[in-house]
Amino acid sequence: MKIRTCAWAAAMLLACGAQAQTLTGWALMPAATFADGPTSGQFAAPNPYGTYLPPYLGQQPVQGFSGVLPGPRRNSFLFLVDNGFGARANSADAVLRAYTLKIDWKTARGGSGSVSPADLASGRPRDAFDASTRLSFNDAQHQVPWAIQADFEHYYNDPAKPAVDATVRERRLLTGADFDIESIRRDSHGNYWLGDEFGPYLLKTDAQGTLLRAPIPLPGVYAPENNDVLSGHASANLPASGGFEGLALNASGTQLYTLLEKTVAGDAAKTLRIDQFDLATEAYTGVRYHYVLEAAGTNIGDMVAIDDQRFIVIERNGATATSGGTPFKKLFLVDLAGVAPGGVVQKTELVDLMNLADPHDLNGDGSQVFTLPYVTIENVTVIDERTLLVANDNNFPYGGGRALTADDTEFLRIRLPVSLTGH
Repeated sequence: MKIRTCAWAAAMLLACGAQAQTLTGWALMPAATFADGPTSGQFAAPNPYGTYLPPYLGQQPVQGFSGVLPGPRRNSFLFLVDNGFGARANSADAVLRAYTLKIDWKTARGGSGSVSPADLASGRPRDAFDASTRLSFNDAQHQVPWAIQADFEHYYNDPAKPAVDATVRERRLLTGADFDIESIRRDSHGNYWLGDEFGPYLLKTDAQGTLLRAPIPLPGVYAPENNDVLSGHASANLPASGGFEGLALNASGTQLYTLLEKTVAGDAAKTLRIDQFDLATEAYTGVRYHYVLEAAGTNIGDMVAIDDQRFIVIERNGATATSGGTPFKKLFLVDLAGVAPGGVVQKTELVDLMNLADPHDLNGDGSQVFTLPYVTIENVTVIDERTLLVANDNNFPYGGGRALTADDTEFLRIRLPVSLTGH
């Protein structure tokens, strides 16, 4: 394994000349894409552009994608929506969901570059993002040992705020004030595992999105929104929005690997923890590795397994095309081979999302070099041994990624110069 990995890294170094990775497919979902649901955005601030003003009556944004799984049909994918509007204090009316999308890639041979709803079970096209297209995460079995929004008559348990939507209460739907889910994996039994940032917690649900057990904390790590911190039993040692942005399931399907987005207090600067979680025992094993950010990197965006030892990680900074500074948006191959527990993982640059070859100008911007300058890029999955899917989190209704407007969601299909298998 070590020999193959070294050979692969050498091949990548030789192949990674300017724009060695090529954009072979592109699609866009407009910012104003909605599904039916409880009124949302009642606590969200407007964007500075005066567009898509909240609240959204009887609607939920189909936006803010922060995790992706392959769908049941070719070019269909299940995308996880994060906590809604970016914070616990403004997302109590954003219900936690995942939506099935069908992508009609724009390619050198044609295609519309559009994205449409698809059936969760079959992947077949649907006319709208209705109940058949989505998972609605819920606590119908009362697994969360503290109060959630569904337990209150009014949002945030504040009589001065609007009443909690009847559907949220009746179905005990989870909301963005309960958890901030940022990553998703499906195990061999069809259950889903969600990585949260408020604990950070691991959440286990059945195939319909119903919680099966109490949230699982990461021992010794506490975000400001952790229930133990809020109840005065612990002190926060992880910055807000620093939890499980990355969650990978090894190829054997036996272990999850959680990757924090930010550094735990007391750890070396720019060092992020990777912790191993055993699915058979549903417990952390105590095995931990460390991921070190690049000099220009400030956060990670997602993590997906290639095999039992290698992973792909999105690393970024907060710069955009409109914010000043130099956007840093890259994919790295991460290798555990030969790394002792407690050690620093090996990294090899895989893709520069600010320098992709686009010989057919698939996004129509007049350039043969494609860039993805959004603040948050939080979705990556392996389509085949030489092809990746990448998509941004557009943080609806906010923006400024490409222009001073609300960001759309873009989907990229990227061809690698060499195979991920090393063959």
